[in-house]
Amino acid sequence: MDPETQHKIEETVLEILRSSDMDAMTEFKVRNSAAEKLGIDLSGTEYKRFVRRVVESFLVSKEEEEQVKGTAPDEETKEAEEEGEQEEEEEERKSRNSAKEYDDDGDLIICKLSNKRRVTIQDFRGKTLVSLREYYEKDGKQLPSSKGISLTTEQWTTFRKAVPAIEDAIKNMESRLR
Repeated sequence: MDPETQHKIEETVLEILRSSDMDAMTEFKVRNSAAEKLGIDLSGTEYKRFVRRVVESFLVSKEEEEQVKGTAPDEETKEAEEEGEQEEEEEERKSRNSAKEYDDDGDLIICKLSNKRRVTIQDFRGKTLVSLREYYEKDGKQLPSSKGISLTTEQWTTFRKAVPAIEDAIKNMESRLR
């Protein structure tokens, strides 16, 4: 993608984000709005990754702005005491953000379970999905196979609540096998 196109996309995405209700906006909606305004198909992997980076950068800067605005003049003494803590938190947050890894489709890789299996977070048709999937290599790229499952956030929450029961069942089964 050429620098001029990147600049146009970035400016359009930022304009959309600044004028949006952030509680209702999704990356998918931002990308579609930008595509409509620019007359460019932004559904390709390279575009998805670029838009995701712009959105994440915007959200980080917005969070920093809110932290700065939240400081009142009578809190100056507290600010001096908490300055060290804030710097540590900011460094930790920056390292977490910079450590993010994305796959060839632009999906956020949460963890690699093995060389061929991953847990990713993706945006699909405006819905956030948690995918546990097996991958295969083709032309030097890691591609998702049909072997796996994608859970909506509601399904993920239900599954997460069931994890203690699953762990107990695994322990019981392992104790029987010994």
